[in-house]
Amino acid sequence: MMRIEAIAPGQVQPFRAVNALAALQLTGIPSLEALLVFLEQQRAADPALRVLCTLDDLGQCGYTSMHASMDDRIYLEEHDVEDESPAAEHARALHRLAHVAAVLDADAHRVDWTALAGTLECNDADIDALAAMNAAPDAVLDDEVHVLPLAVARDDLLIAGLPNGYFRFDWDIFQNHALARRLQDAHGYRLFGIGASWLGFARAQPPAGAAAGALGADLRLVYGPAGSEQAWQALATAVRTRRTLLLGYTGNFAERD
Repeated sequence: MMRIEAIAPGQVQPFRAVNALAALQLTGIPSLEALLVFLEQQRAADPALRVLCTLDDLGQCGYTSMHASMDDRIYLEEHDVEDESPAAEHARALHRLAHVAAVLDADAHRVDWTALAGTLECNDADIDALAAMNAAPDAVLDDEVHVLPLAVARDDLLIAGLPNGYFRFDWDIFQNHALARRLQDAHGYRLFGIGASWLGFARAQPPAGAAAGALGADLRLVYGPAGSEQAWQALATAVRTRRTLLLGYTGNFAERD
C-alpha cells in the first residue's frame, strides 16, 4: 500500500527533501499509473497549483539539481541568507521558482527542440533502454518519491521547480524545457516528473495512428540515428499501449534503467 507522509520544512534524514519545495514523500508506490492518479488528484484538489514528482534515483536527482541550479542563466543572487529558518528557505525557493520559470519562458533563452538532434550522443544501447523503460515503466520509480506542488503557468514550466541536466553530456534545463514544450504542444504530453536520468510525460490516452507516427518521427530526430529498427519498433509498440512516455536526458541514461 502506498504510504503518504508530509515533508515538513527543515526535517532531517530520512525525510530530507529533494529541495525546499517538496511537500510529500511517497513510498510503497504500486505502479507508475497509481502515482499518476495520485498526482492528478493532488492537482484537482488545488487548481492554482501544478504538480511535479521525482522519479529515478532521488539522491542523485537532488544532487545534480543543486549544481544545475548554479547555471549562470538561471542563477539568482540571494540576500538575507543568514536566516536559515525553514520558512525563510521556503520563501527563497518560491522566489527562485518564479525566477527560473520567467527565464525559461523568455524568448532570449528558448532553445528550439530541433536543436536537440545529435546532442545526447546516443548509441544502440540507449534506444534499447528507451524501449525497455517504456515497456515496463514502473522501473523508473525510486523507492521514495517526492511531490512538489508548484505555482507555474504551464506544465512545461514545472521543470523550473527542479532544474536538472548538469554533466557535460546531459541535456541541460533549457534543452529539457525545449523537449517538454514540443511534447506538450505537438503531442499532448504534459511533464509530470523528473529523476536523475529520466523525464516523465503523460497524456490522456495513448497515441494512435498518425499521432503515434508523428511522435516516433520526433523521437528519432532527437535520439537518432542510433538504434536498430527492431528497437525503434519496440519503443513504438510500448508508446502506443500506454499514456506515459519516459525519456532519458543524461549521457548515461541507459545505465540507469
